[in-house]
Amino acid sequence: TMNKLKLAVISGIVFALTVAKPVLADTIGYADFKKIENNYAYAQKTYKEIDDKILGLQQYLINKDKEYKSIESPLSKKNFEEKTEKEYKAKEDAVLKLKLQKEEEIFNNIQTASKIVSAEKKIDVVFDYRVILTGGVDLTQDIINYLNGNKLPAKK
Repeated sequence: TMNKLKLAVISGIVFALTVAKPVLADTIGYADFKKIENNYAYAQKTYKEIDDKILGLQQYLINKDKEYKSIESPLSKKNFEEKTEKEYKAKEDAVLKLKLQKEEEIFNNIQTASKIVSAEKKIDVVFDYRVILTGGVDLTQDIINYLNGNKLPAKK
């Protein structure tokens, strides 16, 4: 999730500030990680698939509610309720587990792309764009291009 990303960015800032060697202005990069995530095709496709699964859970409950209303006997209703609750919990757990796995995968992909792009451009440190007031090299579009399978621009 973006909270993990923010935590990583803050950790990076703290680490960068404690590095002993002086950091030259042209070795600092920055990126808009929210924009990267929003323009990362795999992330958008994956989030859409997870949203569809969540909608599927809602539809499952709507269908079960219709079934429940057609049951006559109180005992059958109780059994149906218990069975449905167990089935729903298992389905919900599977969706939540998938969501967490995919968020971590996307975060790792963005982090890897950031490392590769910054190395390609000879940049030592990458900050979140919000901490840079002036200077530095914006890597946002290069990271988006890398993640979406486009070729990196030639070194300057």
